Amino acid sequence: MPGIERIGITGFRRLRNIDLEMRPLMVMIGANGVGKTSFMDVVSLLAASAQGNLSNYLNNMGGIWSVITRREQTEMSFSTMMTVLAQSPMRYHLRLTPQGTGHAISEEILDQIRDSCPPPFKYIQCKAGEVRYFDPRIGDYVEPNWEYNWLESALSQLARDYRQPEQVRRILNPIPRYHVLDVHRLAPIKLPQQLRPTVLPGENGEDLASCLYNLRESNPHKYEAIEDSLRASFPGFESLGFPTVAAGMVSITWQERGFTHPFYMHELSEGTLRFLWIASLLQSPHLPAITMIDEPEVSLHPELLAILADLLREASDRTQVIVATHSDRLVRFLEPHEVVVMDICEDGGATMTWADSLDLEGWLKDYSLDEVWQMGELGGRA
Repeated sequence: MPGIERIGITGFRRLRNIDLEMRPLMVMIGANGVGKTSFMDVVSLLAASAQGNLSNYLNNMGGIWSVITRREQTEMSFSTMMTVLAQSPMRYHLRLTPQGTGHAISEEILDQIRDSCPPPFKYIQCKAGEVRYFDPRIGDYVEPNWEYNWLESALSQLARDYRQPEQVRRILNPIPRYHVLDVHRLAPIKLPQQLRPTVLPGENGEDLASCLYNLRESNPHKYEAIEDSLRASFPGFESLGFPTVAAGMVSITWQERGFTHPFYMHELSEGTLRFLWIASLLQSPHLPAITMIDEPEVSLHPELLAILADLLREASDRTQVIVATHSDRLVRFLEPHEVVVMDICEDGGATMTWADSLDLEGWLKDYSLDEVWQMGELGGRA
């Protein structure tokens, strides 16, 4: 499955010096302010770089000076090793330095280690204001022959028919990032929605009706799996409906045993809405290469967290899932190889450690993983 195998980060907020193996399911735990959000921000930054949106992303974060480590660093860098289909892993390195009030791309390299070619084969090499990329049409390195934007990555500017860079862009573009679902009175998930050809429910459930309706028509087996998850979570649940309320507009209804008339979305509890949304997301057959979810447990009853853990695990067969959580109860249903513990070391920098690399065998004979965390033996506490 395409995704990130390893990531290195230096000089980004608390992430002074991170070198971490990535896995299909990665659930980050730790105290507030330890760097979980910063890690997701780095992944989003790499996605923005691949999309040609690096400048806007940095500007929206307040500029490079607002994210470089306590303004003590002179640069920040990001390195990834990525799995691509039927090929050796690709490596992408990006180094950014402050330049006045803005930024400069001081180094960018995309290469690949090939068995038949011991030195890494470079597809992109950018350093000291010089850019060269390998053009497979002529079999040699060339300089850009277009009006090159020095504030954006070379990766984002190469033609789409360059196969290796395009494969890396597909991994990094897009990377959706889901936060706590909006469920206020006029939230999109509670209102009728325009039917359109979409395959994901949207960051705030604005496409949930289209996503589920299209899935029911195109992939009944997967749609039934979502309804089965709802029946397992809510014993009274029977089925969903999609009544038309205007031309091209539908609502979602929730039919429950013992009630003649169904419930509409605005009549359901926050926890029910959030579980419906996240179950629809995680069981979509069209997830991108990487999916990030911040605090998926919010508003969910503790008994639903076992099902949530199973949904995250099942989704990780189709997308690399990166999660941040504060929930002890969710951790109870996870395995040590799925949990990354984040702490702060003496210099104020963050550390990231896979739980299965810690000496927990003796503790786990008598306690569950969340109990080991609560006792402080796992780390990741204030």
